[in-house]
Amino acid sequence: MNHDKARGAGGAAARQNISSALARLHELYPKLIDLSLERLIRLLAALDNPHHRLPPVLHVAGTNGKGSVCAFARAAAEAAGLRAHVYTSPHLVRFNERICLAGELVSDAQLAEALDAVEAVNAGNQITVFEAITAAAFWLFARVPADLAIIEVGLGGRLDATNLVRPAACAITAISLDHQEFLGGALDIIAREKAGIIKPGIPVVVGRQPPDVLAVIAAEAAAQHAPLLRRDHEWKVEPALGGMVLDGVALPPPALAGAHQMENAGIALTVLRAAGFALPHAAMAQGLTQAKWPARLQRLSGALAARLPQGAELWLDGAHNPGGAEVLAAQLRAWDGPTILIIGMKQSKDVGEVLRILTPRAAMVYAVAEPGQHLALPVVDIVAASGGIAVPGPDIRGALAQITTPARVLICGSLYLAGEVLKLDEAG
Repeated sequence: MNHDKARGAGGAAARQNISSALARLHELYPKLIDLSLERLIRLLAALDNPHHRLPPVLHVAGTNGKGSVCAFARAAAEAAGLRAHVYTSPHLVRFNERICLAGELVSDAQLAEALDAVEAVNAGNQITVFEAITAAAFWLFARVPADLAIIEVGLGGRLDATNLVRPAACAITAISLDHQEFLGGALDIIAREKAGIIKPGIPVVVGRQPPDVLAVIAAEAAAQHAPLLRRDHEWKVEPALGGMVLDGVALPPPALAGAHQMENAGIALTVLRAAGFALPHAAMAQGLTQAKWPARLQRLSGALAARLPQGAELWLDGAHNPGGAEVLAAQLRAWDGPTILIIGMKQSKDVGEVLRILTPRAAMVYAVAEPGQHLALPVVDIVAASGGIAVPGPDIRGALAQITTPARVLICGSLYLAGEVLKLDEAG
């Protein structure tokens, strides 16, 4: 990712303003997450409802794959000459990564101005940080011309702050257990929350889902009279020699690694089509081959990779829940030869289930926690959850130092860990 423009436009003063504004926003509400729409409705009304003045919106929900779908959709749209706004979360290295304005990472000056505008009209009222950031993104999107806006749901769907948009089309990616403390402890309950983004008459594109999940989504789509476009029914994607085939159209393989990315690419192109964007074949092909999304089976080649013996490979993936672990396990099976895992997780995640899925496929497992990693699960807890299979890293550099022969190494378990890894790989 390129952070230079965001750094250069606005300077140190703007970056300090952003940090100060975010610190003040954190003090306005006792909880980091509180799923509700009333606070944001009030705030957006004070901003003159910028979410009503957006270009056509693609709204993307799901447990795993949301960010990849957004990345493919953006790349394909831009290959067709369209200007795309993009709103995603969380960021990995710099806060600006969350907002792309008409193809450019939001600058420090633009972001500082947006946060100032939000703070001014909010007037100290209770608001969560994510709600305020979402309002800032909508405020920017309404001011900067673009041809479409690609908006990723933050958490859930029904009560997520992004669910106040009026989409041209929706997409729901793979659903699995995650954030149970907010969304519920069963797949069908979580599916109802995700299906809450479905709007009356608006098409919704769905990837493969467990039968009970698909039934929930289908019922909501029927209730909303929303056209339902299901994989293997209304649209199809399958691997082919040298690439993939989407609804009979031959396309190159997706740039993002992993067999699961074929479905995410198919969802992205199908939701663009459902929203009315008839992209030429060349743009679709270019979008698939040029899409970028850090920490999704990303091969690293910087300072951390240089710490490994010659001939080794270093990979990074943000998978942090059982569904993501299943995808990684499939990749481990597909790779030739053994893979060493370095895993660090957030405290609230199902570390036992993630390790149960991944450890049988690993030649060795190191447990880590980085100093700057948000809510990092202690190394001793990861080791205990693994049944003693994992050994202490205890951090990334320490784990890498223990690998003395060429090997494939995969760092995973947390997007927050992934952000720290990317910093280390850039800095040394």
